[in-house]
Order: sequence, then structure tokens, then C-alpha cells
Amino acid sequence: MKISLDCYPCFLRQALQAGRHVTADETRLKAVLDAVAGEIPRIPPGAASPVIGGIVHRIVREIAGDDDPYRRVKAENLAEARRHYPAMKDHVARSENPMAEAAHLAIAGNIIDSAVIPECDIEREIFSLADRPLAVDDTQRLCEALDGASSVLYIGDNVGETVFDRVFIEEITAPVTYVVRDRPVLNDVTVQDALDSGLGGLARILPSGSASPGAVLPECSDEFLDLFEKADVVVSKGQGNYEALSDAPRPIFFLLRAKCPVVARDLGVEVGSLVLRESHRDSDRSQPFFG
Repeated sequence: MKISLDCYPCFLRQALQAGRHVTADETRLKAVLDAVAGEIPRIPPGAASPVIGGIVHRIVREIAGDDDPYRRVKAENLAEARRHYPAMKDHVARSENPMAEAAHLAIAGNIIDSAVIPECDIEREIFSLADRPLAVDDTQRLCEALDGASSVLYIGDNVGETVFDRVFIEEITAPVTYVVRDRPVLNDVTVQDALDSGLGGLARILPSGSASPGAVLPECSDEFLDLFEKADVVVSKGQGNYEALSDAPRPIFFLLRAKCPVVARDLGVEVGSLVLRESHRDSDRSQPFFG
């Protein structure tokens, strides 16, 4: 998915928000904004938003002097999500189709995004969103694909919603590799965050190799790319991964909430819509994706 002009002010907003997590020094914050603004003229047409996001948050880390500006927020989100884990498990167990219900909960968990929605009442949102109709609903296709899969690549997004992912992964019988960010960026999940979410005993945890807020394929490791090509099913969570992978030449199931007009327009839905979309259903899997 290519960058839109509407993304440019968002980069500045994210930079300021991230900087304020670690400093109130107006001089340092101004330096962050100046540095990010200086990058904007160098953004090439057709660039993917997560690539620029990676640059923005590298600048924030360097100038603000903190390698993980969202550390405290992530810990709070994870602690609250873990509190609701038993209720989510019970909700899934009582449903007529546990796998489908768990998938919908995973999408509902995408509301936990302090980079886009700073204030989120997780307790209020969990089940109201899980019971809300999806604007794009390929749930049946996903369940069918998972039923016949021998390998699943699950690309994670934000810390906190990882607990929702855990509930979903517990319904998947095939071996799962759970992909995380290579280093802290925004409030996205890293290896330690995934382990703290209880995913270590359920899935193999794999850093993508990309430090951007999305699995940007040219930045990813050979190991990730090999799994991305060969996995029977790829599940992608969140906006950042959708922006990075929506044009990838293989079938992918995207689970997300459309939180901004740019992504919503690309998906053909309204802002705030819940989406489970399969892309490239008719792709030729016999052809290599890379090289």
C-alpha cells in the first residue's frame, strides 16, 4: 500500500506523541519534529508508510534518548489484557464456532493501539467489538484454510492485543510461528513482549528482521521470507502490517480495525470498521515470491 499525502501530518503527530512519552523538554521535542520534518521532502513517491514510520521512530529514539518510548504504555496494556484472558477464553468456549469467535476477538484486540487511539477502555471494547459485524468478512475462508493447514505464519502487531492473539492461536491445531518486530518501535510487539503474553509455549517466536512498524519485506530476514513464502496460511494483524503487505504476491488473511481514513479508503470501508480480508486468493503459489 503506497503512502498518501494524508500520512505526512500523521508522521509528525506520532513523533511528538512518542517523544512526549519520555520527555517534557520542549527543546528536545522541537528537535524531534525538525528532524522528522526534514525527512519528508526525501520520501520517494510510492513509498510504504511503515518504511517512513521506521525512520520517524528511529529519530525519536535517538533524540529523545530512549530506546523504547512506549515501554510503560505497553506494560499497562499487557497487564490489563491479561486480566481479561479468562473472560475471553470463556467467551470463546461458549460460542457455536470457537475458532471464528476467537478470530473476531483477535480483531477486536486491534483496538489496543496507543499510537493511534491513545485512550482505550479495553474492558468496555472487548466483547462489544467482538459481537459487531465485520465490514469485510472472510472468516469462513480463514477457518477452512486453518483446518487444512500444516503451517501458519502469524504476524503480530501491538502489545496487549497479543493476549487476544493467544486466545486465537490456542484454537489453531497447526504449528504456528508468531512474528514480532526486530526491536522496539511504537507499541509493537517484540520477542520479550510475546513471551510475557504467554505465547512462548504456543508458538515459535520469530523476529521479522524489520525495525519498521510493519513487516516491510525488503527489510525482513531470509528466514522470515522463506517462511512467508512457504507457510500454508499467513495471518497479518493490524494496520501497519496491512500497509506493508497488502500488495504482497501471496494469499494473506488481514485482521484489523481500519483506524485511519487512508487505510479505510484502501479497504473500501468506513473508519472504525472491523475487517477480516483474504487477499490474492487466486495467486499462483507455484511461483517464487522473491529473488
